[in-house]
Formats: sequence, C-alpha cells, structure tokens
Amino acid sequence: MKITSAALAAVFLAMFSFAKAEPLKVGDSAPQVSGLTETGATLDLGQVYKQQPYTLVYFFPKADTPGCTAQGCSLRDSYEALSKKGVVVIGVSHDNVEAQKAFKEKYHFPFTLIADHDRAVTKAFGVPNIKLTGLATRQAYLIKDGKIVWADYKAATKQQADDVLKVLASEGS
Repeated sequence: MKITSAALAAVFLAMFSFAKAEPLKVGDSAPQVSGLTETGATLDLGQVYKQQPYTLVYFFPKADTPGCTAQGCSLRDSYEALSKKGVVVIGVSHDNVEAQKAFKEKYHFPFTLIADHDRAVTKAFGVPNIKLTGLATRQAYLIKDGKIVWADYKAATKQQADDVLKVLASEGS
C-alpha cells in the first residue's frame, strides 16, 4: 500500500485539529476574543475587561436546560450584589443568537449571553467539549486587569453566584 505525502499530511492535520487546548489557569492572560451577543452584535471581551474591575465569563452547555437555567438564575438572582462588587457577567454557549435571546428573555437575565456557534470564545479559553454531545463544559473564569484570578472547571449550577462572591470576599472586594 502506497501512502502519498498528501494523505500523510491530511492525517497529521486531522490529529492536530482534534488536539485540545488546555483550559486557562489562574495567572494566565484572559483571551482578547470577540463573540456575537444575543442581540447579534459583536462584543469584544478585551474591551469588556477594561470596563469594570472584574469580568465573570461563564460557560454552559445549552440554553434552557435545567442545569444551565439554574446556573444563569443563580447569577441573575445575585446580579445586584455582583454588580456592586464591580463584576460584569457574560454567559457563553454554542447556542445560536436566537436561542440565546429566547433564553435571556425567558429568565430575565440582566447580563449578556454570547452565541458561540463558531466556538471561537470557548476555544480561546480552552474550554473542552462534552465528548458525546460536543457541547461546551460548564466552567467559569473571573478576570481582573486582563488576568484570570479564579477558574472553576466544574462550575456549580445553583451556587455559581455564591462561589464568585466568596472569591471576591477573599480578594477583599
């Protein structure tokens, strides 16, 4: 059997395209990446990091599912406390703009949702996908001065906001 150089190159490209980036760690620079919001507008996360002392970027598998709803509602219900501590909240999933808009409206989320259908934001943060579904795993990152100050690789659903508030308290915020 003869293997051509083109076939060999295709095999290597395929291997590298499935390589997983490692999730960001505390101390890493936060990605300067843009995504589409639930309104269809482009949001530059690099600019968001500069607006308030903290940015919470949280990843969830799928809009309007029980765990993702609990996570979003946790952040919604504590949004005032988070805002008083200078936190901008941004949720990210692979859902499309329409699904994110409906999810935000249904649960009255006061924060932005990113429709990461092209997976640029999840890739930039190194968020892995769930093997069977290809959906993003549940993770959260707290960013200050463009750096990751807290990373939660198994983000909670019902207590996501409490976890963030505890971290802020330990930072003196």
